[in-house]
Amino acid sequence: MSEPDSTAVRVALWRAMHVRVDAPPHVLDDEFGIRLADPAPGWQDRPDMHPQGTAPFRAWVVVRARFVEDLIRETSPEQYVLLGAGLDTFAQREPGLAAGMTIFEIDQPGPQEWKRKRLASLCYADGLRFVPVDFERDSWWDRLVAAGFDAARPALVSSMGVSMYLTDEANRATLRQLASSLAPRSTLIMTFQLPESLVEEPDRPGRRFSIEGAARSGTPFISFYSPSQMLAMAREAGFRDARHVSGVELRERYLSGRADRLRSSSGEDLLVATT
Repeated sequence: MSEPDSTAVRVALWRAMHVRVDAPPHVLDDEFGIRLADPAPGWQDRPDMHPQGTAPFRAWVVVRARFVEDLIRETSPEQYVLLGAGLDTFAQREPGLAAGMTIFEIDQPGPQEWKRKRLASLCYADGLRFVPVDFERDSWWDRLVAAGFDAARPALVSSMGVSMYLTDEANRATLRQLASSLAPRSTLIMTFQLPESLVEEPDRPGRRFSIEGAARSGTPFISFYSPSQMLAMAREAGFRDARHVSGVELRERYLSGRADRLRSSSGEDLLVATT
């Protein structure tokens, strides 16, 4: 059993920091992430937790999570699949909303087992379907179906912060698998990293820092897409409809008019595709 990677922990702590250091109204209320991640004392003093220096990244993490959860509220999917679930806490924070669906979390076996045991230690009797997958050896779709996923019923599939770590062919294969296998009226929400030329100028130094840090940690960013490229890929894969949702658009939706002027970084956008 291995612990979750640093990126998953960082994202969980940023979601919690939003509640602790940013002014209300909060985009997302997720202090459960601290309990789940169980960081060492003094975690707030880490450079990647600097309240001001990391604010744009923290803001984007909560904005994209809020967008996914708002879409869940709008569509009421029967099944919810998280590809690369990490330390997501939706089921723990929104038990009423989660109660009406079957939730499948797909992740690497070691980190997922760590999360499962951590939830048990917190006395959380969850109804999650854990789907451990060695992505280099296993078919994640076969494992998902074996865990009880019903391909004949509509689903919402979320893939947050994953595509940049995969090769172009792996991303295309994922889109083809979902477009051909999901039931009609299913939805995919997937983030993708923009080329630097499409990133707003103030955010480019932070983007370079993120890329350099990812490479040093052994998880380099591999794939970058323009919105037109991503839309073309989704349509070629067979999705009935595909639309681009920009990070700037979501910044305006969720952060406009805030007294603290919290601003989310640009550089990552979303694909919303339906079967």
